[in-house]
Amino acid sequence: MPKSAEVLAPVQHASQGRAAWMLGPALVAGVAYLDPGNVASNMTAGARYGYLLVWVVVLASLIAWLVQYLSAKLGVVTGRSLPELLGQRIQRRGGRIAYWLQAELVAIATDVAEVIGGAVALQLLFGLPLVWGGVITGLVSLALLSLHSGRGPRTFEFVIIGLVAVIAIGFVAGVFVAPPSAGGVLGGLVPRLTDSGSVLLAASILGATVMPHAIYAHSALARDRFAPDPTPIPRILRATRWDVSIALGVAGAVNVFILLLAAASLAGVPGTDSLEGAYAALRAGMGPVIAVMFAIGLLASGLASTSVGAYAGAEIMHGLLRLRVPLLIRRLVSILPALLLLGFGADPTQSLVLSQVVLSFGIPFAVIPLIVLTARRSLLGRFRNRWQTTALGVAASLFLIVLNGMLLVLLFTGR
Repeated sequence: MPKSAEVLAPVQHASQGRAAWMLGPALVAGVAYLDPGNVASNMTAGARYGYLLVWVVVLASLIAWLVQYLSAKLGVVTGRSLPELLGQRIQRRGGRIAYWLQAELVAIATDVAEVIGGAVALQLLFGLPLVWGGVITGLVSLALLSLHSGRGPRTFEFVIIGLVAVIAIGFVAGVFVAPPSAGGVLGGLVPRLTDSGSVLLAASILGATVMPHAIYAHSALARDRFAPDPTPIPRILRATRWDVSIALGVAGAVNVFILLLAAASLAGVPGTDSLEGAYAALRAGMGPVIAVMFAIGLLASGLASTSVGAYAGAEIMHGLLRLRVPLLIRRLVSILPALLLLGFGADPTQSLVLSQVVLSFGIPFAVIPLIVLTARRSLLGRFRNRWQTTALGVAASLFLIVLNGMLLVLLFTGR
């Protein structure tokens, strides 16, 4: 080997290692796209409507890629999170409180989905009462969050990435045992909605996929990782695009597989539009191994996503109100609605789906400011959005607003 090549080889190896080190924040934020709300929405969509809403999952994943990259870019370039920037720009305290209230409602809806999902998984696996399962899920999320504060973001990322692998294996395995119809999948890529129920589920899928708290959290995760980093910003942004592509590629594929699993194996089977019914049907049709893998995936989903949701809620409060509440107190308050729902016997799957509808109404409040801020030269300089990116962001925002408007009309007219 020439001497120059001998010198260059370790440099290239170090460069590749450095690039790999920069991956991670999007994989953590991407857990939000694999939470129990996604599972419930996609399983219900496949069980009730077959392949009809495949296009919604694909479109939601594409929108999610755009907004998560913009959120990470905002944190990398400015060294501040989206809630921090909004807190600085909303001058009136009343305005900041109002904005925080809607963002906090989104965070609580997220906790409802994640804690209920973990509780259902523990009941399916071990027969635990739902309330105790919810308590255990909340306590484990506290332990995971302690890794972030005690060991740093890198250790936290490794644990979350491990849980993502468990989630993916648990939810994808069944598709290989009972493959979906190729014609059905292609037909499901044609955009259409048939009735008010399909609109409700479309909004639920969007709320579960394009998650407001993940948008707030990703900017903070990127800030925490890269704010003190001497690496040139263009290089960090290139790594971030790979990070987001890997994370959302995995999350989007798993979400599609969940819907396809339900469409291929559960469509038309009575009771399979609930998580418990889906588990029973999978056990009866595919055997206990696939059913247990599904339940383990659901448990990993609840444990991982609830810790990320708590991180996002703390950042929202700090950025908008400049307050930091002890994590234990915040965790106890945020999981209380989920525990109350479980205690009063609310249907877990229906609660999950409706929580995702609440999330869908919070999307414009996160996406629109994100598009506006990342398009400003005064804030991002030469890293501001190109006009094409801004146009795509505006189109996505309008689509989400129109869908939510349709949902409101259908809900209040009873059609």
